Formats: sequence, C-alpha cells, structure tokens
Amino acid sequence: MYVDSVYAKRFQEVAKLTSPMTTTPVSGCLSFYYQRDQERGNIFSVFTRDTLGHYEEIWRPEVYSTTSWRLVNVDIKAPHPLEVVYEVAFNSARGGYVAIDDISFSPEFCHTETEPVVDPSIANCDFEEGLCQYYQERVESKVWNRVSVKPNAYRIGDHTTGTGSFLLANTRFTSRPGYVGRLHGPFLPGNHKYCLRFHYALHGFRKVDNALVLYIYDQNNVAQEKVWSLADTTRDVWTGVDITYMKPMVTKVVFVSICKNFWDCGQVALDDITVTIGDCRITAGPLRPLPGQCNFETGDCGYSQEKETDKGDWLRVRGQTPTSYTGPRGDHTTGVGHFMYVEASLMRPGHTARLLSSDLRGSAGPQCLVFYYHMYGSGTGLLSVLLRRGDSEQDALLWRRRGEQSISWMRATVDYECDRRHQIIFEAIRGPSIRSDIAIDDIVFKKGPCTAGRFSGQAVIVNNNLVLIDSPE
Repeated sequence: MYVDSVYAKRFQEVAKLTSPMTTTPVSGCLSFYYQRDQERGNIFSVFTRDTLGHYEEIWRPEVYSTTSWRLVNVDIKAPHPLEVVYEVAFNSARGGYVAIDDISFSPEFCHTETEPVVDPSIANCDFEEGLCQYYQERVESKVWNRVSVKPNAYRIGDHTTGTGSFLLANTRFTSRPGYVGRLHGPFLPGNHKYCLRFHYALHGFRKVDNALVLYIYDQNNVAQEKVWSLADTTRDVWTGVDITYMKPMVTKVVFVSICKNFWDCGQVALDDITVTIGDCRITAGPLRPLPGQCNFETGDCGYSQEKETDKGDWLRVRGQTPTSYTGPRGDHTTGVGHFMYVEASLMRPGHTARLLSSDLRGSAGPQCLVFYYHMYGSGTGLLSVLLRRGDSEQDALLWRRRGEQSISWMRATVDYECDRRHQIIFEAIRGPSIRSDIAIDDIVFKKGPCTAGRFSGQAVIVNNNLVLIDSPE
C-alpha cells in the first residue's frame, strides 16, 4: 500500500489505512515493512482504536527517509477488540510518500522482555468460600461480616446464586452507636485502566449518606480519589455498579461504610466483586454475544413467543411487577434493568406461556445453560426448560421447578447434549392464584458440562450485551 502527497487535495491532509475490527481481545506481535521519504513536520504513526473510537499510538518511526524496506515489530496488549490504523499526515509543502507491505500478526510477543498481561482477577470475590484477598484493618473495627441468610419476604439472599454468601455491614449487630467499616482489596499495578464491577443492596436505611463509599488507596494507605458514593436507591434489590479508573501508582480499592446515627442506619450488603483490564464499556470478551445469550437490556435477543398453543405471554419489563407479593423488585443484571416475566393476572390457572430461543448450533460434547429465575408468590405454578429438535415430535424436559422458590433471584445450571440444530424453550404455567408471576434473566450458554466444577464464568455487560468471561477453577 502506498500514499503520496502528490495525491493530496489540500494542505495538512491525513491518510488513514484501517484494519478490520477484531472480534476478540488482542495480545501478540504486529509486524510490517515500510518505506518512507518525507521532510520533517510530516507524521507517520500507527494507532490502535477500540470500539468506542479511542486512539492509542503504538509506534512512530525515528527516521524521515529510508533507502530500503524496514521491518517493524510492535507488541500489542489489549483486553478488548480493536482495529489497527496506519496514519500519514502531510504537514509541509513536500509531504513525500509512505509505503507499507507484508502486514502480519502473531499471538507470541515480539520481544521477550515485554511484561506479561496483568491479571486483575486476584481482586475478584463472590464470598462463597471466604473473603478471598479482601481484609479489614483491625479486629475491633471489623464491621463487615460474611453471612448467608435464608431469603424471606423481608430479606433477600446473595446475588451469586440466591442461596450463597455475601458481606454485610450492619450496626444492628454491634453494641456501638455508629461505625466506620473499611474493606480493603488487594494491590494492583499502576498505569493500567481497570474496570471494577460489584453489586450492593440496602435494607432499613432512613438515610443513605455515606452508607457505602468507594475509594482508591495507594501503597501508603492514603486515599487518592473518591470514585463512587451511594445515592438514594431502591431497598432490598441487588444493584450493579461499573467503575472505570486508572492511576499511575500501585493502588487498591477500599469499600467504606459509615454510620454516625444508630437510628438512621440499616444494613448494607456487598457481593460479586470483579476487576478486569480495560474500560467497563468495552471490557474483555467477544465483540458480539453468542446466540441464545441475553440479559434483555436492549431487546429479546431473538427469543420469540409460541403463539399457536400459548394462552399467555412473556413480557419484557423493568422495575417491580404490578401484583403485590409476587414477582421481582428489579432485574438480576443491574437491579434497574430489564427482564422477561409472565404476568399471572393476565392468565387463567393452568395457562401456558412459552419463550423460544433462536436456532442454536449443535455440539458433539456436553453444553451448559445458565440462567436466573424468580419464582415468588403463594400461588406460583411451574417453570420448565425444554429442548426442541427439528427431527423430534416431542420436546424433551431438561429442568423444572414447581411452586414458590424464593424472594431472591436464583441461579439455575442445566446440563444437556444435542449434536444438531435445536431450540431452548422456557415454559411458564400459571398457578392457582394471581400471585404466580415467574421471571427469567441473564441467560448464558457455556461449552462443557456445568457439573465439571462450580460454575465460575463471569457474565458481564459489553456494549449492552451479556458476555461470558471464563475464569479458571
């Protein structure tokens, strides 16, 4: 490829050659050859550009004129999809020319001294087996307690599974009139952009000032920045938070909960902390979610109603469902987003509503379906997951729950095998009373069996889509 200033139509014109956008994160060696003959003031640079349009210069030549082809090797480390942009700016009367050829990419780094990709997963924790690498300052000031509660009409379960553990800061369990509780995370290297995600829930607060605040601390335990604080929010709903931050020094995150007045404070809960490299809006993962995966934030993701035999409908909504003492208070993804549910008051007892996935590819090995469901209400009916194959006259039952399960969102894992194209069906059957709302959210498909170990994939939102990031057991 060749560009020459003689073809420029105006002064200070810029020529760009852009690669296709990758569909996965990029890590390895970019190689190409170039020739150049330009006067000073003219610029030849190579950039990476992410899906948000942000540029980062990765290479610029040191000489303005070459007599032969020169090889360039550039290491690229990006936890997100990107494209490579070769840019020439003609800024003088004699702009000259630039030529490039033989562009290639290798998954191995060009230079052995290139530092390894930072692994921020040491700061991940779902609190199922302990505090991970999080800690509190002193024994006498330990305010955060790891708890596991049985969900009921007044208390929700954890965010991870609905029946697991989470952290709780609660002045009701202490003898002091107030408290300051600091939860410290592990240190992470500087000069990296991090995406921090977590979920919190409130119960019983009259005032939420300083109920939960997030700081970035340096190695000297000095607060560098207050990056987030709690605003007034819905009670008894797990709410998701995404924060992007970057500091030049080694830092850690510190969650602080403050209660100055015993009578104004209630419970603040914390769960499912994850940290990844990159901007939260383009965090690691494929550019597009896999077929069938959906968090219903931007639509139905190809899911459709079965109209021929159904007497009810799946509805895409956000917020609390209209009938009291049934249905969720918010979605599972963020607490303020969308989910699919069946409104029992619009159906008669025994009526069915079916939600069908788009056609899914078969696989020679086992597959794992993970989703969250909500079945709360004294008259709750049935929720089933069925497998439909084109060559079979009858749908196969994969999973079923009957009656009221919990006031919390519950996680379901379903193992199945199918070596040909198929559909997954979510079937809800209305119970004996209008308190029979049934909801689903955050559907994810994973290769391999669910039973190979506790499911540890992290489902995150990328460009308003649900994307699964596998993490090692």
